[in-house]
Amino acid sequence: MNTIRTIVMIVCLLCFLGFCFWAYSKRSKAGFDEAAQLPLTDDDLPASPDKKE
Repeated sequence: MNTIRTIVMIVCLLCFLGFCFWAYSKRSKAGFDEAAQLPLTDDDLPASPDKKE
C-alpha cells in the first residue's frame, strides 16, 4: 500500500511541476498577457437579438 501511495505522490508532483513549467514558460506568456487584457477591452459588437437584457 505504501508503494502505491509513493507512486501516486511522485506522479502528482511531476504533474504539478509540469504545470508550473508550462505556466511560466516564455511561449505561454503572450497568450496569458492577451487573456489578462480581455476584461479591459471594450465590446464594439452589438448585442445579439436572441439575448434578453
